[in-house]
Amino acid sequence: MSTVASKLPAVAWTARDDLAALVAALGPDKVRWVGGAVRDTLLGHPVADVDAATLHEPQTVIELLGQAGIRAIPTGIDHGTVTAILPGGNVEVTTLRHDVSTDGRRATVAFATEWREDAERRDFTINALYADPVTLEIFDWFGGLADLEVHRVRFIGDARQRIREDHLRILRYYRFQARFGSALDEEAEEACAELAPTLKGLSRERVAMELLNLLSLPDPSATVERMEARGVLPVVLPEAGERGIAALKALTTEESRQGVAPDALRRLAALLPAEPRTAEQVAARLRLSAAQKKRLVTAAAREAEPGEARALAYSLGRDEAIDRLLLAGADVSPLTGWDIPRFPIKGGEIVARGISAGPEVARILREIERRWVAEGFPNPERAGKLLDERLPR
Repeated sequence: MSTVASKLPAVAWTARDDLAALVAALGPDKVRWVGGAVRDTLLGHPVADVDAATLHEPQTVIELLGQAGIRAIPTGIDHGTVTAILPGGNVEVTTLRHDVSTDGRRATVAFATEWREDAERRDFTINALYADPVTLEIFDWFGGLADLEVHRVRFIGDARQRIREDHLRILRYYRFQARFGSALDEEAEEACAELAPTLKGLSRERVAMELLNLLSLPDPSATVERMEARGVLPVVLPEAGERGIAALKALTTEESRQGVAPDALRRLAALLPAEPRTAEQVAARLRLSAAQKKRLVTAAAREAEPGEARALAYSLGRDEAIDRLLLAGADVSPLTGWDIPRFPIKGGEIVARGISAGPEVARILREIERRWVAEGFPNPERAGKLLDERLPR
C-alpha cells in the first residue's frame, strides 16, 4: 500500500495546459509524475524535464495520445518509453516496469501493474517519488522525502544489490551526492568502494557521460576527492591521483573567483597531468569526440606561464585559451566581450609585391602576423603599414 506523504507545490510546470491535455488523454488515475521533476520541485530547483509513469503499455499510450491529437514517438518502446511531443517541452512516458534479470550492464524488464513495483527498481529514494498529476499528492515508499530533508542520497533497499544490477549506479551515486548530498550514507559509501572494480565492465561511453556530468556540477571537488580516497576514481581515471585532485580544487576556486561557468572538459584536464600524450590516451579510452580530444590535448600542452590572454585566444581559440588561463590561475577578463579578429593581410598582397607564390609568402605572412598580434591586433590601416615596412611598394 502506498503512503501519501505530502503534496507537490503548485509551480509553473504543474499548471501547464499541454500537460493537462496529456493527463486527460491517458486518464488521471493512470499516470503520475515521477523522478527529477518531483525531486527538484521539492528542493526548489528549476525543472528542465518532466517524466511520467503510466499503467498503460506503450502501444496503448501511442494510441491514446494520437486520439487526443498529441504526437508520440516510440523512443524507447522496447523498455516501455514513449515521448510525447508537447509545446511546453517533451515528456517521456514510461510504462511501469520490474526487472526480470540484470547483469550489471543492462537489464531485461517486464511491464508491471503496481506503482510500488516500478518504484522498487529505481536507484535512489529521492528519485522514487511519484506525484498525482491532479491532486499533486506525493507517493513515497522508501523514505525519499526524509532523505531530501537532510540532503542524503540513499539507495533503495540493499545498496550492494542495486549496484550489482547496474554498475553505473556507483558513478550516479557520486554525481547525485555532489549535486544534492550533504549527509553521507555510510552503506552507500561502503558499497561503492567495495564494488568499484565492477566499473571496468561498463562501456566507455557510459563512464565518460557520467564522469563529465559529475564534473559539470558547480563544485564536485570534494566528491571527486572522496572517490579517489575510496578507490573509485582510480578505476575510471587512474591518471588523476592526489595531484589531479589538488589541481581540480584550484581550478574550481579560480572559476568561482573569476565568475567563469563550470566546464567539465576543463576540469577533466585539471585532473590529468600536463602531458598531451596522456590526454590523447584518456580521450581515446573514454571515446571522446574529436573536438573534445583536441581541447583536452591543448589543455595538456599548457605551460606555467600561459602568455597574454588575447594572443593565446587568437592562437588556440577562445575556449582553449580560457582553459589554459584558468588552469594557470591567470586572468581571463581580457577575453570578456572581445571577438577574435581576422588577420587583414592576404597572401595575394604579398605576391603583388613581387614575391613568388609559395613557402616564402607564407613565411612573410606569419612574420607580419606575429608583429600584428604583438601590437595588440591594430586596425587594418596599421596592418597595411606593417606590410609596407616589410615589403615597401
